[in-house]
Amino acid sequence: MRDNLPPPDRMPDFVNLDRLGYPEHLNATVELVDRHVAEGRGERVALVGPDVTWTYAELARRIDRMANVLVDRLGLVPGGRVLLRSANNPTKVALYLAIIKAGGIVVATMPLLRARELTQILDKARIPLALCDAGLIDEMAKAVDGRAEPVRVVTWRGTAGGELGDLLRDASDRFEPPLTRADDPCLLGFTSGTTGLPKATIHYHRDLLVICDAYGHEVLRATEDDVFIGSPPLAFTFGLGGLVLFPFRVGARAVLLERAGPADLAAAIARYRATVLFTAPTAYRAMLGLIGQHDLSSLRKCVSAGETLPAPTWHAWAKATGLKLMDGIGATEMLHIFIASPEDEIRPGATGRPVPGYEARVIDLDGRPCPPGVPGRLAVRGPIGCRYLADERQVVYVQDGWNVTGDTYLQDADGYFWFQARNDDMIVSAGYNIAGPEVEASLLAHPAVAEVGVVAAPCPERGRIVAAYVVLNPGFDGTEALTKALQEHVKTDLAPYKYPRAVHYVPALPKTESGKLQRFALRRQAEAEAATVQGETA
Repeated sequence: MRDNLPPPDRMPDFVNLDRLGYPEHLNATVELVDRHVAEGRGERVALVGPDVTWTYAELARRIDRMANVLVDRLGLVPGGRVLLRSANNPTKVALYLAIIKAGGIVVATMPLLRARELTQILDKARIPLALCDAGLIDEMAKAVDGRAEPVRVVTWRGTAGGELGDLLRDASDRFEPPLTRADDPCLLGFTSGTTGLPKATIHYHRDLLVICDAYGHEVLRATEDDVFIGSPPLAFTFGLGGLVLFPFRVGARAVLLERAGPADLAAAIARYRATVLFTAPTAYRAMLGLIGQHDLSSLRKCVSAGETLPAPTWHAWAKATGLKLMDGIGATEMLHIFIASPEDEIRPGATGRPVPGYEARVIDLDGRPCPPGVPGRLAVRGPIGCRYLADERQVVYVQDGWNVTGDTYLQDADGYFWFQARNDDMIVSAGYNIAGPEVEASLLAHPAVAEVGVVAAPCPERGRIVAAYVVLNPGFDGTEALTKALQEHVKTDLAPYKYPRAVHYVPALPKTESGKLQRFALRRQAEAEAATVQGETA
């Protein structure tokens, strides 16, 4: 891992790290779980799932048994990578923390990923071991079949079933962790590249604590009596922070849902009397219509991230619940939220101001700061920064020591940051990052498609959707049946959330004189078409 870090001259500037006071050696799992047991809080509830409730003491014992199995039976050594494939559930959290405690490096993956996408991750991270929920084994098995570098796959069912359950049966519930450094890697977070090729971001033991002690402590301000709940998968670092790291740092309770659509989420908030909610703006909009069906009065903090939060959604939620949505922007490269505001400093429509410990500015194309009110590229630095694993795209994200996120913002005279647009080909739909070129490549594999351009199109429900502009091969007609066939093709080839919800058949695509696709022209067309539709329905 260290051999594949960016060279020193391509590293970001790390600022305000000393103020957090981390020792040279630390283990994130020890700090997040074992510390509560050692300090007499072991009987507090840590995790709640379907028919499962674990205290911190019970979770600590499970983590230690799993760590012993990982080391003694599965050959994990410090720095070894372990892929995790599962929906959000207590067993996944215990395995996640066991890998870290044993000195390993977690590579959590989205449950919806297909074999092709899993293969890219296995290749990039050179992963020898995968832990997979038995219900998700099909695509995993395809990904590891016939590989030159074999991957050991261990499956589990529920909390103690399957092959993993057999291995755990006689394992000791006492594990002595190796002496890990604060700057030892413990997490590889994969994020989509605009080319469709995944990028792996390296995070250290201390990074898992930084986001708790910066955003969690200074902005969120949760307490040990809070009950956390939300929809983001733990493979998204937004979900990891909101549903594991933040509650565990303060000794609070986390509720994990394998199904977390708006209706499931609203029902679970009422059932578990959740107090802190993490989800995307699209889910808040959908839950507005469910407030009369479920009691959401236990909520006291609602965090929104993953996509921009429209001011009308903020006002509607505040009117319906009396709660101010806490907007924020983060990135897998930065692990979690770096611009946000506490409730008493929120300005509706603005993302907020830099989280204490972070610095942010808006820059022009030459890297010079823009005056207040002038849009430009968002640049951030703080105690965490981008470290891509063996990736030339490091020079794009990190420039002059600043992390350039790919977002266009403006900053007002009071220091608040206001989102304007993405400035690359990334499509952010309902909180998911989707690379347009990746969807294009999938569609081009269908015999009906001669050429295709994929861009984001406005959508009142999802913020943005994937829209495909398709030039057909001779002999094919742009029928509704073909549209469905193309959508199913993408769903089968890629994670289903990446499929084009809108398919437009066009005689030609806009291109430059050199033949390069002009996506900006397609984006303008998509904006105009959406405005026309909204005008007709108004």
